[in-house]
Amino acid sequence: MASEVLDKIQAPCLFIVGGADTQVLERKCKAYDQLPGEKELHIVEGAGHLFEGEGELEDLARVAADWFADTLQ
Repeated sequence: MASEVLDKIQAPCLFIVGGADTQVLERKCKAYDQLPGEKELHIVEGAGHLFEGEGELEDLARVAADWFADTLQ
């Protein structure tokens, strides 16, 4: 549903996806390509859908915190 309006989104967007979550990664990459504005895609290598591996959730949190700090200045 959202794919119909992705080209109209003006807000900065961050996608964080597990590298082993291939179905979600594929969908996020397609959505990412449709976004016109500021955007970033971060892939946590080896992570699955729930980021349950050692250090994966911490990587996600660090990337998100850094992105928000840099983007919302």
